[in-house]
Amino acid sequence: MNLKNESYIIYIGTKNFTEKYYKDEKGWLKISAKGKEFRITAEQVLNHLLPAVASVKNGLVWKVEYKPKE
Repeated sequence: MNLKNESYIIYIGTKNFTEKYYKDEKGWLKISAKGKEFRITAEQVLNHLLPAVASVKNGLVWKVEYKPKE
């Protein structure tokens, strides 16, 4: 079982939008609700994820999906 960052996809959103975060060979990538791709740092991933995990912002939901290497 591979438990590295590359094995996970993080979804953060509300009932109206969802953003997707994952790590590839070049680093972290954010896919916006409109489908635009942005390179981001690990710190930026945490800055987006932690308010959802801590339930600081109302209505934010998050999900982590495990994607094993094929």
